[in-house]
Amino acid sequence: MAYDEELSERIRAQLEGEPGLSEKRMFGGLAFLIDGNMACGVNKTALVVRFDPAIHADVLAEPGARDFDLSPRPMKGWACVDPDGYRTDADLERWVERGLSFARGLPPK
Repeated sequence: MAYDEELSERIRAQLEGEPGLSEKRMFGGLAFLIDGNMACGVNKTALVVRFDPAIHADVLAEPGARDFDLSPRPMKGWACVDPDGYRTDADLERWVERGLSFARGLPPK
């Protein structure tokens, strides 16, 4: 399994109608971009979320969150959220909104 299709559909439902939305295969999974900037995505069964690097430690303290570690050095401002961290629609919405807020604040690519 490259990425969780069910999770992808849940994210699509939350992002429906979002201006500047596009999808792209990235990191062996699927990324959701706003004006060319990644907001969130799916890698295997993990939700990938991009956010302000200044709050990295706080984000990792949340249930299900861990470093986004596809390379030997984890990337600040990116996290993977395991299924127990996005099980409910409210939890998923909170994570997706965090990624959206960050991506909306970046200049379009």
